[in-house]
Amino acid sequence: MTPRTISELLREHGDREFLVTDGGRYTFAEVHDLARRFSTLLREKGIQKGDHVAILAGNSAAYVVAWFGSALAGCVTATLNNMLLAEGMRYTIDQSESRILICDRAWIDTSHKHLDKRQKDLPLVAIESEAAFFDMLRTYAPGEETMLPITEPLAILYTSGTTGLPKGVMNSQATYYRSGAQAVRLLELTPDDNVMVVLPMFHVNPQMMGTMSCLVSGATMVLRPRFSASAFFEDAERFGATGCTFVGTILSILVNRHRGDQKNHKMRFCFGGGAPREVWKVVEDRFGIMVYEAYGMTELGGWTSCNSRTVRRFGSCGKVRDDIELIVVNEHDEPVPPGVNGEIIGRPRVPNAVLSGYWNKPDKMVESCSNLWFHSGDLGSYDEDGFLYYHGRIKELIRRGGENISPIEIESSLIQMDGIADCAIAGVPDPVMDEEIKAVVVRKDDISPEDIIAYLSERFPRYMLPRYLEFVDSIPKTANEKVRRELIKTIEPPVIDLGAKSIDRGKPVSAGQEAAG
Repeated sequence: MTPRTISELLREHGDREFLVTDGGRYTFAEVHDLARRFSTLLREKGIQKGDHVAILAGNSAAYVVAWFGSALAGCVTATLNNMLLAEGMRYTIDQSESRILICDRAWIDTSHKHLDKRQKDLPLVAIESEAAFFDMLRTYAPGEETMLPITEPLAILYTSGTTGLPKGVMNSQATYYRSGAQAVRLLELTPDDNVMVVLPMFHVNPQMMGTMSCLVSGATMVLRPRFSASAFFEDAERFGATGCTFVGTILSILVNRHRGDQKNHKMRFCFGGGAPREVWKVVEDRFGIMVYEAYGMTELGGWTSCNSRTVRRFGSCGKVRDDIELIVVNEHDEPVPPGVNGEIIGRPRVPNAVLSGYWNKPDKMVESCSNLWFHSGDLGSYDEDGFLYYHGRIKELIRRGGENISPIEIESSLIQMDGIADCAIAGVPDPVMDEEIKAVVVRKDDISPEDIIAYLSERFPRYMLPRYLEFVDSIPKTANEKVRRELIKTIEPPVIDLGAKSIDRGKPVSAGQEAAG
């Protein structure tokens, strides 16, 4: 598989429809033409080959054109989280060493004022609207393409940074191509497919799993402004979507929101990671959509393993891509047998299948690698047939009374309870148990702590039942729908101490004691 450039792929598919938004429908050729005109704009703004261009904007065709246009000008795009505020926003702009800001009107009106003086002096290109942006670009002549070598970074994507300052992951154009081509093979994509993308474009999922799979296959990308549970199936039907990408809790939210069958659509697949078993089954049974459950990281080619239509195992993350190698190891980097949990580590089998490094943080790259393997920080296991299973982030596991407890496992069950709109689980320090379990719940009906404990007691052993409970209006999450657990660990009022209530949580016992009892 020889990697191909964005320009080559845009030219190949020409007059086929590439992008569909609320603002219009655009062919591959139209996007290519507008991207070349954007490259001219950058040059006239003094931006040179090798410079970094920051995009801070919501989902639109203008975002894709600015990203591709920056590549055609030989620039590296820093696709920054436009939802960050204050210090987080200023940090990523500075750390990426961006020389120009491409921003939509919503970001300019709400966030530009929070920049420091130096950042406010950076050149800025405004996306007033999709149509206005393209009308403006058409006043520029299409520029000559001066792309960086395909092995050089195409974009810098920042990790969520929930446990420290974000790191800028550098992925080359070749890495993007390999991810897209592997997805095309996996999903059996054709030019007749319409892939709906609802996640923010600064995230690896819509970039590699969505945009690149359509760019490689000639399929159409239906780009929505944001994820909307209420409008999801209406949009799928209206745009003739044949598939979508997902991440985090999106499928859980859809299952919770739509209690009946939803099959008035053409969707045959959903491609992503984080589908709990209960949700996976409901999506396939009630929605009629096959779940392509994957495991992936921004650093490891976007996604590394996935179930396919023909090779799949319920509850697993499928088989590993043929251009990436993954093993599960103990604390000494020694492979563990099937069925034993350990850290997932990976490396490429071919050139440019994974990240080329962290921007301006070579020390962090060194920290992440040992024995020539990239260490994911994720807990996983293989079964006897080589299917990979994901068990959560190692640092997110709750250590209670000698037991390791996955917060995702409890969340995946609790979200299915009637009366609950959203939930999250976290560990909080405890002098006796090491950690105790806290549940944070968004109610849509009047349910009590006793109702919640009764529900969980039917599904989990006593040592996995929450000690603390808090009712909130919303769960703090990253823009990628990942729970920000560091923000829900407080136990001050109005947090309810279930241990002080007349609720039988049982004594803090180990799994072995529970089974014996």
